Amino acid sequence: MISKIELGNFFYISIIIHARRPVPNTSINNSLPSQITTTYPSMASTQLVRLQFSGWKRRSRVVGALDSSSSSSEVVIVGAGIAGLATAVSLQRLGIRSRVLEQAESLRTGGTSLTLSKNGWKVLDAIGVGNSVRSHFLQIQGVVIKSEDGRRLRSFSFKEEDPSQEVRAVERRVVLESLANELPSDAISFSSGLSKIIERRETSEMLLELEDGSHLSAKVVIGCDGIRSRVAKWMGFSEPKYAGHMCFRGIGLYPEGLPFDQKVQYTYGRGVRAGFVPMSKSKIYWFVVFNSPSPGTKVGDPQFLRQQVQELTRSWSPQLLDIIDHTPNETLVRTPLFDRWLWPLTSPPASSGRAVVVGDAWHPMTPNLGQGACCALEDAIVVSKKLAGAIRSKSVSVEEALREYERERWPRVFMLTIRAYLVGAFLQWDNPVVCYIRNNVIVPKLLKPGPMLKHTNFECEPL
Repeated sequence: MISKIELGNFFYISIIIHARRPVPNTSINNSLPSQITTTYPSMASTQLVRLQFSGWKRRSRVVGALDSSSSSSEVVIVGAGIAGLATAVSLQRLGIRSRVLEQAESLRTGGTSLTLSKNGWKVLDAIGVGNSVRSHFLQIQGVVIKSEDGRRLRSFSFKEEDPSQEVRAVERRVVLESLANELPSDAISFSSGLSKIIERRETSEMLLELEDGSHLSAKVVIGCDGIRSRVAKWMGFSEPKYAGHMCFRGIGLYPEGLPFDQKVQYTYGRGVRAGFVPMSKSKIYWFVVFNSPSPGTKVGDPQFLRQQVQELTRSWSPQLLDIIDHTPNETLVRTPLFDRWLWPLTSPPASSGRAVVVGDAWHPMTPNLGQGACCALEDAIVVSKKLAGAIRSKSVSVEEALREYERERWPRVFMLTIRAYLVGAFLQWDNPVVCYIRNNVIVPKLLKPGPMLKHTNFECEPL
């Protein structure tokens, strides 16, 4: 007989049976270098637990591609996403200058929203940009969970469960621009996609060949180039694995003001779930996740996507349908969900010599815990502290500092990646018996929000 246990434990009990199982389709037309091993720390004690600034346009014209066919830099960061820019700002705060290479012509400010919990805010505060970001977004007060027929299953307040908790849904663009504005005007090189990495062991340097044929040598290379990271591929990492789910996302616009409470509202159906959360007084982020046996092909037609998501949720809450109706085409996207499990002894280490991977380049995870961006920020400040300490003190080698980064971060990100997958797998069940138990027993009676928020605990001192 199951007593009062946290919901997370239920997922781990069923891991052998359900992990990576084929996911049935829902009622939607989906047509419309060599591996290196390392020794990992013990898991015994580890709990199982993704406004335009006026100055940015001016600055983006100053920053350009690499000017010469060959140059050098102490630290090169590949990728100007959240992980890359947070790492660059962290290093700068610690007195280490870096150069950021970005394949795109400008910051990738597209996308919808990402959730930042207190661990993400601690990092942003530590590197000095927390207030500039949070000032644009509402603080979320709590969670409401409903069934697809609108019946309330559970609700709770973040502050009642954890007085230190801070949750906000933020625009990726605002975070990137806030970080970029902290860097020197020549710190980011756009149109500088990485093509090849050559390790010069005799000089402890890395030679980077860019897509335009130019070259750049670096003492340290930090791969922050996302889920399809070329740095990770060079280090021997496997391609991320499809999790069996597709996700619609969008941002609803209400110029006259949002008619919604400052709460995350979830709806759990059979093989389909949805949620929406206010971002600001006029914007609200929403998502719909559905099962699909394969990621299929990319669809860019917003009207087709809108028709699909409306078909999935046509009998659900009129609030969700209204939000979808208020969503501009340019914010409506459909993407597959991927992750990578960093199994001990079989996955490459996070560093190879003086190259290291951070964030999604290392541990892409599904968004079911809202920890993708938060973990990338954690990685950024930890790797920066380790690296800066080695560069400044000379008492620890750069290689050992990067290994220390992995030893500190691996237990946490490994377990969070698995937990995120299992949470999603459980919530995506379409079996009517399992869904009945979930909606009538587990969520209303056994779910303990406090323990489920423990994964947002992270200690971070200002730099």
